Amino acid sequence: MVPGWRNSGPGHWQSLWTDRLAAVERVEQDNWVVPSKDAWVGTLARAILASPAPVVVVAHSLGCIATTHLPPEAANRIQGALLVAPADPERRSVLSDFAPVPYQKLPYRSVLVASSNDPYCPVRLAGAYARAWGSEFVRLQDAGHINVESGFGEWPLGLALLQSLAGTDAPLPLRAQDATLGENPPSSFSQSAETA
Repeated sequence: MVPGWRNSGPGHWQSLWTDRLAAVERVEQDNWVVPSKDAWVGTLARAILASPAPVVVVAHSLGCIATTHLPPEAANRIQGALLVAPADPERRSVLSDFAPVPYQKLPYRSVLVASSNDPYCPVRLAGAYARAWGSEFVRLQDAGHINVESGFGEWPLGLALLQSLAGTDAPLPLRAQDATLGENPPSSFSQSAETA
């Protein structure tokens, strides 16, 4: 689980999934407010390389951009990546250390989810990222930054996309204390999606 700038708070779908899904490791950065590309990418790379098996990355916002900057030895350990609401570091000075954004094909399957009205990344730019990275593109209508402020809680569509990247038809394994999430996950937000 790779949060973006300023981390993902308690009600964010990344935090809810971390609490409820088994075998999830959340990448914690030393500085969430003034992000450094080298520090963030290094922390993420170490977490991936420490895993005994290939990983599925679930990134939000600046976490998506950090993921695309990974060195080959870490990128080659990724089975798939769910890249949600990528940031635009070229338009926000505090994130400028992450610019320029890499525009080469990722060496793993990826799904990029973007919103038609994300205030932090125009959907046309998100579409350009998806084409450059070779990502499947899912466009949500009027979903903001796909976070708590946009009305997202559990986000069942995201869980379904994650399950497709995990390569299994079985429900995602849950932590023992919350074995009901996979049966009928609640949703505080209804969204429509277009897949390109």
